[in-house]
Amino acid sequence: MNYKRLKRTRVILSLLFFILTTSLFLDIYEKYANETVQEILYLQFIPSFLKFLNSFAIGTIGFLIIIALTAFIGRFYCSSICPLGILQDLIAWLAKKRSNKTFFYKKKQGYPILRYALLIITALTLAFSFSALITILDPYSNFGRIITYLVRPVVVVVNNGLSMLLHKVEIYSLNPLKLVGAPWFVLLFTSSLFIAITYMSYKRGRLFCNTICPVGTFLGLLSKVSYLKIQFNKENCTKCGKCIGACKSECIDIKNFRIDSSRCVDCFNCLTVCQDNALRLTSQKPSSQQPAETSRRAAIATGIGLLIGPKALADINNKKDTSQLLENKKEFAVSPPGSISIQRFNSICTGCGLCIAACPTQVLQPAVNQYGLKGFMQPHMDYLSGYCNFDCRGCGKICPTGAILPITIKEKQLTQLGKAVFVKENCVVYTDGTDCGACSEHCPTKAVNMVPYEGKLLIPEVNQEICIGCGACEHPCPIDAPYKAIFVDGNAIHQAAQKPKEEEQTTAPVEEDFPF
Repeated sequence: MNYKRLKRTRVILSLLFFILTTSLFLDIYEKYANETVQEILYLQFIPSFLKFLNSFAIGTIGFLIIIALTAFIGRFYCSSICPLGILQDLIAWLAKKRSNKTFFYKKKQGYPILRYALLIITALTLAFSFSALITILDPYSNFGRIITYLVRPVVVVVNNGLSMLLHKVEIYSLNPLKLVGAPWFVLLFTSSLFIAITYMSYKRGRLFCNTICPVGTFLGLLSKVSYLKIQFNKENCTKCGKCIGACKSECIDIKNFRIDSSRCVDCFNCLTVCQDNALRLTSQKPSSQQPAETSRRAAIATGIGLLIGPKALADINNKKDTSQLLENKKEFAVSPPGSISIQRFNSICTGCGLCIAACPTQVLQPAVNQYGLKGFMQPHMDYLSGYCNFDCRGCGKICPTGAILPITIKEKQLTQLGKAVFVKENCVVYTDGTDCGACSEHCPTKAVNMVPYEGKLLIPEVNQEICIGCGACEHPCPIDAPYKAIFVDGNAIHQAAQKPKEEEQTTAPVEEDFPF
């Protein structure tokens, strides 16, 4: 691998993210910031995470991308995306330029107690909705304050000075802007923080990232198990110490041929200065660990097999021919009973998952794209996982936001969440000429009845007026999705079903012998 090219690419990406992020705060004429802010800040960890907590929208999962990237290559976010980290690198670069030292950095011990204590405290305060600490320690927010309160006023002053000079020669391309200073305490805090970060970066490189920053600590934990890591090739190492002198995280232990992956920020400096090919970015473990690696991969494969299940594995070779079947087309997803309408539900639900945990049949599952982007992670009725128990209203009782109202049993049993749709062309009675009737057997309102078809065969017929959309028909249908012979199409606004005749109505199916 050409490590010099790899480092050059990282530096280019770092400068690109740094310039774009900085430009958002220095867009004094408001030309483009409002239109590009979401795209530019998509991968900023804390903003993405907090926005995700508030909206659960798929457009806010930039932090998940960072987590995946960290699990693959380590703390690449810290070296190439985080603007405060890049600012520290610029300061450290200036320090090295001004220094006459051959080896600028030395191997230093980490501060794990301080790092993890700050991470735990930050997580706890966030869990209790006290976001002040994370606001203070968030690297992106700190960078934004530095640029906004310390740099932007200078830019405005320079702009105003230039505009005055240009106006004297009748050039009006620049306009004077009003300069509003921040409160003194904000200026004092921001200035003190900037001085502290500058000092730490000038003397110790990424010391702030590896002692104070909770994002760096969290990603450092993930880096310990990342797929790609910088590792020693003991046979080639001459212990010249060049890698230690270039490591701004001060995490290389050449004596024991170890690199503290939790502190390494993937700057790749060590890879480029090593002339003996003693360091490499690789997924391979030392030869003594190869059997363990093989065992780990075997364990992962076994785990996947257990998760998939023998039935699913068997289905791969016994897949039913679906070329002649009609795919289910649902106009709307099915929202929980008591949610009134999909629009209302999406606007109130926070996706906390309490109702999912409380659902006895596990029919409530977090949505991915069922509601669209707005309803990401909000619960929907997944009739492949279960059915809505006719006598249950647990989700309405436990919902903390009122997104699911605690309706009565009588109201629940007459609330039409959706309508069952029968697809004759997919039914085994039609395709295979065999008896079934699972949908009718489990319908609590008898909205699905079996009627004469051919000879002694019976085929389902749906009365949508008394159907409540509980999914007790769709769940046991033997045809695999999305070719179910009967499925529930959701109502955008819940409707009132007609009350079934007393002789038609049955009790809800019992979980122990459901569906067959």
